[in-house]
Amino acid sequence: MKGLRGVIGRVRGWRRGWHERSKLQRIDLYTRVTLCSITWFFAVSWGLLPLGETLDEGPVAMALGGAFLAANITQSVLSSRNLSASFDDYRGTAPFPPGRLRLPAALQVLMTGLLVALAAVGGVKDEGLVLLVLDLPVAFAIPYVLIVPVRTFLLHAAAFSVAVVALLAAAGVPGGLLFGAFVSLVVVTLLVLVSARPSVWSLSVMWQAEEARNMQARLAVAEERLRFGRDMHDVLGRNLSVIALKSELAVELAQRGNPAAMDQMVEVQRIARASQQEVRDVVRGYREADLPTELMGAQGVLRAAGITCTVEGADGPAGIGAPAAVQAALGWVVRETATNVLRHGDPRHCWIRLARTRDAVVLEVENDGAGATRPLGSADGDDGGGGSGLAGLRVRLGALGGSLTAGAVGDDLFRVTATVPLTARPDTNGHLAPPPEPSAAPSVLPEER
Repeated sequence: MKGLRGVIGRVRGWRRGWHERSKLQRIDLYTRVTLCSITWFFAVSWGLLPLGETLDEGPVAMALGGAFLAANITQSVLSSRNLSASFDDYRGTAPFPPGRLRLPAALQVLMTGLLVALAAVGGVKDEGLVLLVLDLPVAFAIPYVLIVPVRTFLLHAAAFSVAVVALLAAAGVPGGLLFGAFVSLVVVTLLVLVSARPSVWSLSVMWQAEEARNMQARLAVAEERLRFGRDMHDVLGRNLSVIALKSELAVELAQRGNPAAMDQMVEVQRIARASQQEVRDVVRGYREADLPTELMGAQGVLRAAGITCTVEGADGPAGIGAPAAVQAALGWVVRETATNVLRHGDPRHCWIRLARTRDAVVLEVENDGAGATRPLGSADGDDGGGGSGLAGLRVRLGALGGSLTAGAVGDDLFRVTATVPLTARPDTNGHLAPPPEPSAAPSVLPEER
């Protein structure tokens, strides 16, 4: 029972690890496993089945066949081990260590010699020999084709093919089989070339696109930070300079006993209060959530992540026709839920629906893929259904008389429903609700989540 539980635990761990990977990471892993599988497919089929003939050809043929099989398995293990390094070399992230090719090259020479010896003693004949020749270069060629230019690979493959055919001819292999062996080597060379390099090239392009998208998001965040810093400088720079000058003047007047010092300090107080209000205005404008902007941002980010996003009702009375305070409150909901869709599960589709009832506006955000991993509603510290960001939204909407519910709908869907009354108004400070703030940053860019 313990052994069975251990196996089940490992399977669950593999499944959890698979679902925690991004789509691009899954494609990367799938490509690597596929290329490794090609090597082992050749080794256990065309590299193994013909060796059955050696069992009836005497002890010498059996020994040669067993040695060829052992060398082939070792070569396949080394090929799987070197595949990741060859991937990194092709992408330019890390050079392939030249020393790791020495043992595979020596094994390739050994396997060629064993194959020629098998042909010389009659251990394999006819189609069996052609199949062994077809399997001969696969394990070595798959990593090698990724670390050398195509022209170099083709030249080396041609030289290897000529050498193998010449050795087989010297061992007394008939002309018809020699031609079949040569065709097999040409076919397997082209097969390795068109299966390995285009796959890794496509993967490299996708990784570059992902890096470019992340860089674009970081640049957008940096630009927004610079804009905010510039606005703060414009607001505070001049006023702080005036405050410093008037404070110095007040000190000098006070030292002289001039009653005008009091007037200067009153002016300093007035400027300080004005600066405080200007800072509040800047921060409020920076942090305010606008519903149309948040909807456009959510669609853009979700689509960039490969998630289809459908928005319904944004152009009707529930969207542009709703009061400004209601739109601002719903903008926070869109921002937080879009962030959660990206963070949790494995969604492919997201639906955002706006509807207006008699006395409220209802926003629904629904996504699939919630059954793949821990749903939003199971986050620690929130017993209703949602992480800390959703809990913050409940506080924000509750201050307006609204409500927010979140939970699974069936096995694969997750839905967040926010209801805001049409009578919602900001508080005296211009805020829609007191803290805590939602966990999302001022924009729904991935780098700011």
